[in-house]
Parts: sequence; structure tokens; C-alpha cells
Amino acid sequence: MLDAPALRHDWTRKEAEAIYNQPFMDLLYQAQTIHRQNFDPNQVQRSKLLSIKTGGCAEDCAYCSQSARNGATLPAAKLMEVERVLAEARKAKEGGATRYCMGAAWRSPKDRDMAVLEAMVQGVKAMGMETCMTLGMLDDNQVFRLRDAGLDYYNHNIDTSERYYSEIITTRTFADRIETLNRVREAGIKVCAGGIVGMGETRMDRIDMLMTLANLAEHPESVPVNMLIPIADTPLADTKPLEPIEFVRTIALARILMPRSHVRLSAGRTGMSDETQALCFFAGANSIFVGDTLLTAENPGEDTDAALFARLGLTAMAAHSHGTK
Repeated sequence: MLDAPALRHDWTRKEAEAIYNQPFMDLLYQAQTIHRQNFDPNQVQRSKLLSIKTGGCAEDCAYCSQSARNGATLPAAKLMEVERVLAEARKAKEGGATRYCMGAAWRSPKDRDMAVLEAMVQGVKAMGMETCMTLGMLDDNQVFRLRDAGLDYYNHNIDTSERYYSEIITTRTFADRIETLNRVREAGIKVCAGGIVGMGETRMDRIDMLMTLANLAEHPESVPVNMLIPIADTPLADTKPLEPIEFVRTIALARILMPRSHVRLSAGRTGMSDETQALCFFAGANSIFVGDTLLTAENPGEDTDAALFARLGLTAMAAHSHGTK
């Protein structure tokens, strides 16, 4: 196996644009070569995502059904009880998930919620799964409490480019998101950060989003790339879908810029053909969410994924497998 090139954190727009725009076959070849230098190309990590607190969010993210501000009609629910979350985690582990992600629809957690969140992390960790949470913005004290409870990963997506960000969200800034990522990283928690494409952004916005992540002091260990699922009554309900080849190019660029990160093929898989998903795996995606729902949106069921894995000769990645580097 060839030695993998050193990681870079100084990509220029010109370089990233040239990679993204090269002939499709050359792009895929480059991405697959880098993928094989860092990972087993036939293994895919399987994570499970549970909404532990749904609806009623104070943010105005234009894509989200859980915002109380953008016209979506999803009712608000309270934070789930610890035992219910752990029961779902046990089922996920039995289904082959090695990472368990818990998401709450709020701007940031309240201190009164922290003991419950800590108990969830401790319980999932005790099952031998990696733990991940997405809870919005965190202060230093909250970060340290989650770390000390055993949280492995914190998810906080930057969503899109800095230029396009205010078109999608006005209730917090792009800089707020970067600040949260830095706070999590400095506390020693691994970072899961990606974005959403197909929201009406330009090709350059997609490139800039990935460049922002690749030029952080450390690459996120996990980079979810979501395809917008247009949700009725949200501002993006009628957005024209992104062309599949363009989506595959985005996956390939993520793999090339961040060679050792898990690139997760996240939301939107229900609308993708098996062939599109196969191209994404070839382009360097090596992580998916399993189960029939993603927070509030549809996701392919486990039977569908098992059939696709069998056709492609893919196997599930073992827990704590971090590539071949």
C-alpha cells in the first residue's frame, strides 16, 4: 500500500476548485486512491441517530421541520427519558450500529438538562458503542461535563459556506458554529462536522464549505454530507434537487481534502438510486446512518441497506476502527 500523503490545512480555493471541476473519472480515481491509502474500501461504518428532543427549536434553519420559526408544523416534545434512549441504543447495537448519535432540537442545552444528558452518554458508553451528541451551542462548562461523562463525538454542522449561511439561518452566525467546534476540540472531544447540499447554493459554496472544514487546525474525524430533504411548509420546500453527479463530486472533494475522516453519506439516501450511493462509496463515503428514520426524516430501512451492502460486497466497520493509517 502506498504511503498516504501528509494532511493539509492550507487548501486554497483555486486548488479545491480545480480538484472538484476535473473530469469526473479523474476525480473518482483520485478520491478512490486516497480512500484506499487510509481505509478498507469495502467497509462502511454504521451509526444510528435518535432524536432525544424533537420540535420547538428557537433557531430558524430554513431546511428544518423542527424550527418553531419557519412555518413547519412539527409539534414540540420534551426531552426523552434516559431508559427509553438506552432501550433504543440496545436495539441499534443489536442491529449492527457501532456509534450512537443523540440529537436535540434546541439552540443550546439548559443546565437543568445536563444530568440527564450525562446519564445517556454514560449508559450508551457502557454498551460498548461510540457516543455522539448534537445539542446546538455549548458553553465551556457543558463541554467539560459531556467530556467527563464519556462523550466521544460532538456533531455541529456548519451547514453551508460562510457566504451563503445567512440565506439559510439568521438566528446564529457562521462564526458561532466555528467557535463551538473549537471549544469542543479544545476539550478533547472528537468533532463531527459537515453540511447540507442542494439548498440552492452554488458549486463554489459547496467547495468553500468543505474547505472551511479541511482548513481547521484538525480535520473533523467525521464529515456528514447531507442531501437536502425538502420538507413541506419550510422555506426550502420547493427547492430543485441537486443533480446526483454533482453530489458525488462533493463527496469526492471531502475525501480528497480530508483523507482520514469518515465521510458520512447522511440525509437524503431515500431519494438516491443504488447506483448513486455506490458512486458515493467509490468516491470515498464510508459511513451511513442506519434505521428507517433520521431525526424526523425518512431513511432507508435496514433490509434495504443490507441488500445494497450484499450487492456491493460491503461489510460493516467494526467499532473503533479508524482506517488503516
